Amino acid sequence: MSALFTPLTLRSLEIPNRVWMSPMCMYSAAPDGPDTGAPTDFHLTHLASRAAGGAGLVMAEATGVRPDGRISPWDLGLWNDRQQEAFARVTAAIKAHGSVPAIQLAHAGRKASVDKPWLTDRYVPEAEGGYRAVAPSAVAFAGLPVPHELTVDEIQQLVRDFAASAERALAAGFQVAEVHGAHGYLINSFLSPASNHRTDAYGGSFENRLRFALEVVDAVRAVWPDELPVFFRTSATDWLTENAEDDREGWTGDDTVRLAKELHAHGVDLLDVSSGGMVPDARILTGPGYQVPFAAQARTETGLPTGAVGMITDPHHAEEIVAGGQADAILLGRELLRHPYWPQHAALELGAETRWPEQYAYVVRRRTKR
Repeated sequence: MSALFTPLTLRSLEIPNRVWMSPMCMYSAAPDGPDTGAPTDFHLTHLASRAAGGAGLVMAEATGVRPDGRISPWDLGLWNDRQQEAFARVTAAIKAHGSVPAIQLAHAGRKASVDKPWLTDRYVPEAEGGYRAVAPSAVAFAGLPVPHELTVDEIQQLVRDFAASAERALAAGFQVAEVHGAHGYLINSFLSPASNHRTDAYGGSFENRLRFALEVVDAVRAVWPDELPVFFRTSATDWLTENAEDDREGWTGDDTVRLAKELHAHGVDLLDVSSGGMVPDARILTGPGYQVPFAAQARTETGLPTGAVGMITDPHHAEEIVAGGQADAILLGRELLRHPYWPQHAALELGAETRWPEQYAYVVRRRTKR
């Protein structure tokens, strides 16, 4: 039996295997008009094809909980009926291929309103269809404008916005909601002392810097069914304290363990462990599975299931991570862009059962037998 291709049950939801599609921004939603932020035929094909490729869970990209919460004006959003209806078409297609539809709910914070990365990646001003960035403190991300420092009332409205998007996600057919707390975006910028310089109840102490993240989790969990899981994506480290030559204060792996304990107590069912994104000049030592130790530490020290992500491209490496108890699932990003049917081929390589669509299966099996 392959550990990678055994089901994982979280609450009452059974996910058919441990190979999942990581959320990846495609910058391809309509930027204006009545369908602003809604998924298009591109998203339907993009996400459904990974379900046909055998991924046990397919997660839609970072989806803004409000118009000015998107990374770019071309990002997905979920704050109105048109978007909800368009997403329902996507979730139906994912389910039709036997996969679990998931969505990452997000707010870009001080990194909002930028151009498509393959164009200029510059800030898009309001005069060109962009919007004002917001953050816990008036501290700019390198190369972007100084953001508006959120008031307490505005923070509370954002908590309600996350809950409202979660309700819409459920109505659209999603079975997993992930709260995006990583990569320097809004929730992550509250967590890290590198970007949170507040002196009120949302800043200063470790407990205060966690407050917004936990309020969002509580609000999402309150509207999400008890039988369905909630995930939280974290940047396990800012990659600042690991560099002896860098004297900037940042978020650490030990901080992530403390956060994981709190998230577990607040009803989060899996920690999706990434890293970085807080500052553009952090020194990151990358390599196959370079973020797996953070997922393993959180899992070991808290008992909270974890997902591992980052340069995991070899089926045997992925199998080793799950079988060895370092993580409960593997989330593939760019590798699934290169090879949409990676899970099917990995299952064959590991001697596990494949889940080809019936339209493909008879051809694939006949060829395999030959």
